[in-house]
Order: sequence, then structure tokens, then C-alpha cells
Amino acid sequence: MRAGTDSATAWQAASLLLDYPGEALLGRRPLLRRAVATLPAPVQAPLAGFLDHLDATPPGDLAADYVATFDHRKKCCLYLTYYAFGDTRRRGMALLRFKQAYAAAGLVLDDGELPDHLAVVLEFAATGDAREGRRLLLEHRAGIELLRLALTEASSPWAPVLDAVAATLPPLTGRNEDALARLIAEGPPEENVGLAPYGDPVPLPDPVVGVRS
Repeated sequence: MRAGTDSATAWQAASLLLDYPGEALLGRRPLLRRAVATLPAPVQAPLAGFLDHLDATPPGDLAADYVATFDHRKKCCLYLTYYAFGDTRRRGMALLRFKQAYAAAGLVLDDGELPDHLAVVLEFAATGDAREGRRLLLEHRAGIELLRLALTEASSPWAPVLDAVAATLPPLTGRNEDALARLIAEGPPEENVGLAPYGDPVPLPDPVVGVRS
């Protein structure tokens, strides 16, 4: 991939495609197709395939499948800190670090959005601070990979979107491989406290993404 431009285009496209499939997303399909067509094959092919799925599936079915996939399956959680910290006190601090990274770049989130939602992180990496956004993605590389594997195992139409995201990042090695193995074997930590001031993860409204300057 061409450094910078291709990564930003891929991250922005994936961010939008991980949004709730409402009218806003469906209306962007022509624009997304034009953008995706400029990307290298390892990223273009999976994103184009998912756009084909959007074209071929009734909106009501898309919406129901999205909710069933991302709201009702813990293994398919879009909130990255869940994989590393579960519902523990440490997760609250991790969420704060995300928000601090956005604030340092002069960006704020819409009310009600959690800063570790993968779509939000991808948009930040694409349109805010590419270096810091990439760092956040790499810091949670094991969680992204576990989400990709879970979607693939479930034969989810969203699995190719995660394939495309993974194609923009280095392969798992060393500590990330170890972290992934632990997540597969043990799952996220459990404690059920300590998410203040953010509260428990909840589905974000349509649209999901709303990083603003």
C-alpha cells in the first residue's frame, strides 16, 4: 500500500462500513465504491465484496444482522478495550487514554460515543492523526484479530471488512501473538466494575461515527 493515502482511504472506508447500515451508509455506496477502487487488491477485494453484499441485501435484513452480530455476540464486540481489559477498572483508564489522544489532536466525540469503538478509531486514524491512530490500532492488534476471527468463524458478511483492516497493519508477531493466544484460551478479564465515567458499553446510534473538529 502507498503509505499515508491508501491507509487513510482504507481506514475511512472500513470505518463507514462498520457503521449501522442505515440510510446514511447506504447512500454513500457509490462514493465508497469509487474510493475502494483506488486501493491495492488485498484491501480492495474484501471491501468491494462487502459493498456487493450491501447492494444485494434488503436494508431490514442488514440492520437485523448488524444488531445480531455486534450487539448480541461478545466475541464480536466493536469496542477494542473490551478484549484487553474486559469489564474491569483498568478498562476505564484505557478509555480515558483514547479520549486524551483525540483531544490532543483537537478532536471531540459526539455525546454518547465510546472512544474505543473500532469505527471511531479508524475514522480518527484516517482523518485526525494518522500516526496516533495507527498506534492505537496496533496497541489493540490482538483484539482486532480476535474480532476478525470471530466474524470469520460466524461466516459474517462483516468479516471481509476486518480482513481489509488487518491488511493495513503488520502481521501479528511476538507479544501480539501471545496476547491473541491468551484471549482465545481465556477470554477478556472479568470484574464487572470500574467503567465510570463511561458506563457499560452500549450500541451507538445511527450514525456510529462522529469525530468532529
